[in-house]
Amino acid sequence: MPTIQVRNLPEHIYRKIVERAKAKRNSITSETIYLLQRSLEMDDNKREQRLALIKMMENNQVPNANALPDPVTLIREDRER
Repeated sequence: MPTIQVRNLPEHIYRKIVERAKAKRNSITSETIYLLQRSLEMDDNKREQRLALIKMMENNQVPNANALPDPVTLIREDRER
């Protein structure tokens, strides 16, 4: 299995990993692997969401367009304050 060595890891990050590992009764290694894996999965999910949003924008589709308030009404309300 590959090994990663991290040099100059900020102390506050290390402390957070140690705290999380203790709270879950995990080793520092297993907690670090879990955090890296979760971070990479979140990045992939965000990428998919961005691509879906771009596709909707290209097709001029706005989700819940009927639920959006009328901009003219909003401007009038703001001016009347």
